[in-house]
Amino acid sequence: MAPLSAASKDVQQAISRLKAFHPPVSAYGSMPLTRQAAVLILLFADRSGDLRVVLTMRASTLSTYSGQAALPGGKAEPEESPFTTARREAAEEIGLPQDDSRLPDPFKVEHLCEMPANLAKTELVVRPCVAFLGAHDSKTGKEANVAETLIPRLDAKEVAAVFTAPFYNFLKMEDLSPQASIPGKPGDWYRGVWTEWHESRWKMHNFYVPVTNQAVVKPKKTKDQIAAADRLDRLSRYRVFGMTARILVDAARVAYGQEPDFEHNSNFGDEEMIGRLRKIGRLNEIRKPDDELTHEHLRKASNL
Repeated sequence: MAPLSAASKDVQQAISRLKAFHPPVSAYGSMPLTRQAAVLILLFADRSGDLRVVLTMRASTLSTYSGQAALPGGKAEPEESPFTTARREAAEEIGLPQDDSRLPDPFKVEHLCEMPANLAKTELVVRPCVAFLGAHDSKTGKEANVAETLIPRLDAKEVAAVFTAPFYNFLKMEDLSPQASIPGKPGDWYRGVWTEWHESRWKMHNFYVPVTNQAVVKPKKTKDQIAAADRLDRLSRYRVFGMTARILVDAARVAYGQEPDFEHNSNFGDEEMIGRLRKIGRLNEIRKPDDELTHEHLRKASNL
């Protein structure tokens, strides 16, 4: 695998664009701690020098979004920055050390940027944090393959599986890789449908990531993980949809300076709607287990 310095020009430019991205002031910092969450968009260069992103399949025992594809992440703790939250949760979920000094040589994680906050149906305000997992030491010249060396070593405790997806492909309607091992047809990669969310037309993206061409980490430490592994073994593609898919589309738009081949909502994140919901008394400090946004909440906020 080539180091990033020798990777494709497109990859180098993507990293540079992410580093240079400065989102508008976010409502995230003013939110009660009970409403704050963050996810980690962890990118790395594959053997071909293209960017891939690390994803998980959530365990079926989790209280929210069980059995769904997700980015590593979770709720914030006191005095944490969004990136600290994302790294801590990644450590707890997939075993990625929170401290770079505990990563095997030559791996290191570089914080690139943060995206505008997104709004979950569970009334959490989610801040996506983009980072690059480097596998080359410019001082010693040592390099390694993330997919083959680090990903299989992760101690995934709280998820059913860890897999990766081609980052650039989240702007495309078909598989881009020419590998014969990819199942089905190239058009199996994407399906999209317009729906209603935030009292407006909303594009729901569904991406079907091939997994037969990669080593998927499926921990089997608990009965739930064993059952999940058996179920996942029968799938040749994992579905990535909902907020996770939207976050990845927006991050890829920034990274590659391109708009998707498919129709999509042009705004990044949900900052405006978050502000409106605060004005009508939602997203306050007291968070109930059954909190979930309804059409009535969104309608009232939209009419402000």
